[in-house]
Amino acid sequence: MEITAKLSQYRQAPRKVRLVGTLLKGMSVETALLELKHRSKRVAPVFHKLVSSAIANAKARGLDEKALRVLNVRVDKGVVLKRSRPRAQGRAFPIHKHTSHIVVTLTDEPAKKRSARTASALPAKKAVTRTVAAKAK
Repeated sequence: MEITAKLSQYRQAPRKVRLVGTLLKGMSVETALLELKHRSKRVAPVFHKLVSSAIANAKARGLDEKALRVLNVRVDKGVVLKRSRPRAQGRAFPIHKHTSHIVVTLTDEPAKKRSARTASALPAKKAVTRTVAAKAK
């Protein structure tokens, strides 16, 4: 079962938020919370609160907290607040204040590992053979 928690209009650029978001994918929630507690990025406490909210949503549905892991973290671009900075001779330069929408998805299913069967289904690399004619060219 998948459980989500969302945060809209977070006032930080998405490319900065994604740095921490990609770190969390695939982690157990205990490991993710511990990692976020010691992370020095500005968005880390926000993610900590968001993951905690998702855990509370899972508990409300009757899921075990110990079995949860972070399935996906999606960081989308929000609205851009447009401001202007006064410059010399009455001019104005634009300032864009970016926002982010964050969605954290948790699951109680175990992590899927690639089995030997799926690995063998991948195409094998072809051996490069050179003929005498190819060498002559």
